Amino acid sequence: MVDASGRALSGLAHIARAIAAILLFGVAAAQAGPAQAPVDCLSCHNAQPPAAEAAGAVSFYVNKELFHSSVHSAFGCTACHSDIHGFPHPKPVRQVSCSGCHPQQTSAFAGSIHAAAAAEKKRSFPACLDCHGNPHGVRAMTDPKSRVYPLNLPRTCGSCHGSPELARKYGFPNVYPLYMDSIHGLALTSDGLLVAATCASCHGAHDIADKNDPRSRTFRTNVPATCGKCHAGIQADYRAGVHGAKMAAGDANAPVCTDCHTAHQIAHVDITNWQVKTVATCGNCHKEKLQSYRDTFHGQVTELGFVATARCWSCHGPHKILPASNPQSTVAAPNLSATCSKCHRGVTASFVTYEPHPDARDRQRNPGLYYSANFMNLLLLGVFVFFGVHTQLWLTRSLIRGRKQDPRQPPRF
Repeated sequence: MVDASGRALSGLAHIARAIAAILLFGVAAAQAGPAQAPVDCLSCHNAQPPAAEAAGAVSFYVNKELFHSSVHSAFGCTACHSDIHGFPHPKPVRQVSCSGCHPQQTSAFAGSIHAAAAAEKKRSFPACLDCHGNPHGVRAMTDPKSRVYPLNLPRTCGSCHGSPELARKYGFPNVYPLYMDSIHGLALTSDGLLVAATCASCHGAHDIADKNDPRSRTFRTNVPATCGKCHAGIQADYRAGVHGAKMAAGDANAPVCTDCHTAHQIAHVDITNWQVKTVATCGNCHKEKLQSYRDTFHGQVTELGFVATARCWSCHGPHKILPASNPQSTVAAPNLSATCSKCHRGVTASFVTYEPHPDARDRQRNPGLYYSANFMNLLLLGVFVFFGVHTQLWLTRSLIRGRKQDPRQPPRF
């Protein structure tokens, strides 16, 4: 009984305090004019929801500590709730629009894939508060507690793009776990490197566009420039190479960064599995070269899983790839000794005559190999024909003798 009475008295006390706060605020408002300072608003809106509802004073709870730590606290309440000019304020309160204070961001978002998806699906796709959090607790992006702080941004984007259910429902890839296991994700989360690429580094923040949209930072022809914001030296090498030159000439099939490194699951180039797979990656475009490479010693030991052997980029370079006719190419005749010397000691002039992509079918390019291969094929065929005929004759002779032989005599062959 004592406990119940105590709780009842406590509840009445909360209600009394809330009513007193309202009355005091009303008196102050009547004396001082329109309520402008956040302290005036928070005298009601910071009341805990149960007490506030019991007193009938407020319709929305605002956490005072959360509000004072936000970027909006310096502007006061009426900067956003501009239809409130005094107390009591009108009901319902007009919905706050971001466009008044953030016109550039609002305009950029209006043309984004998120806004387009919202219009198409007839539902609310990620908007301002989905990424920035509580409207009264929005923090600066430089604040470590902000939802868009670099260390926190992948988790924020991952609330949608890390959900298999949402990915299946709306048809977008579940990329969050891929990113977290990538070199960018590990550098950010494990090493705490704020310079590591995040979602916004590649896709933008508000004007995120579909990868098939020419405006998108991840549109095929824009990928080198997007990656080049961080990898400037590699971008320069790429543009100087044959792949970059083809892209600049308008060849839409020319390889870009994501063709070799993927978009989200980017691995460290020193990882064995990635190195072994690079041959097949290059072979996606250079199918004939892939087949001829696999016929060589280098290709055969690569198939066995050996790491310490030459692969495509070992000879041609990783980004500044040039044709052999270019004097700056690593596979140009004057440079072959230096290229081969990276793995082989004591390289001689005769050593660099090694054919890295032999093609036994090309008589003009490899006449010796062409005739040797054909001779060996004919020799092999002749051996099989000769011994096939020999075996057939021997078997026939054995069967005939077996029939003529006296069963009481031992068999003769």
